[in-house]
Amino acid sequence: MNHLTVPWIPVRHRLDVILSPALPPLDKTTSAFAFVSDRTGRTLMTCVDEEGRGWDIPGGHLEPGETALDAAARELYEETGLRLPATELSAFAWQRIELLDAAPAGYRYAPLTYMVMFRARLPHPGRPTHPPAGSESTRADWLSPTEITRVCPDRTWLSLLDGLSPQ
Repeated sequence: MNHLTVPWIPVRHRLDVILSPALPPLDKTTSAFAFVSDRTGRTLMTCVDEEGRGWDIPGGHLEPGETALDAAARELYEETGLRLPATELSAFAWQRIELLDAAPAGYRYAPLTYMVMFRARLPHPGRPTHPPAGSESTRADWLSPTEITRVCPDRTWLSLLDGLSPQ
C-alpha cells in the first residue's frame, strides 16, 4: 500500500493505493479504470491533448446506476475504441481517497471515495485502435512500461503496472 497526496485535491487528504481483487463499496466509488495489457507487455493508454491531462489509463466517472465494472468497459471503449466485454475485466486494485479536512465549497465528492482499477490481458499483441468520434481522447496507443513511466511519471497508479502480470 502506498500513501500519497495529489495536487488536484485542494485540502489535506490521504490517497492509498491498495492491491485487492475485492471491490470497495459501490456507493462510495466514483471512478473506474481499465488496465489492458497485451502479450508483449504493452498497456493500452489514452491521451487527451489538454493542459494537465496527457497520457493516462482509460477510465472515468461512473454514470448513475452503473457498476464500476460496466463503467470501466464503457470508458475503455469511449477513450480508446477497444471494445472488451466487461466479463473480461477483473478488479485488482483501488485507490482510497479520504479528506482529512473539511471539503472546500464546490467540492463534488464525498469525504471518502474510491477509484477502482480493473485489468485484462490480451493473448495476442494489441492491435492499433482509435478513440471513437466525439471522444475527449485524441489518440490511443499501446505503450511499453518504460514509455508509460516516461510519459506518466507522476500518476498515482504508476506502481500498479507491476500488477499486470498474467492472470
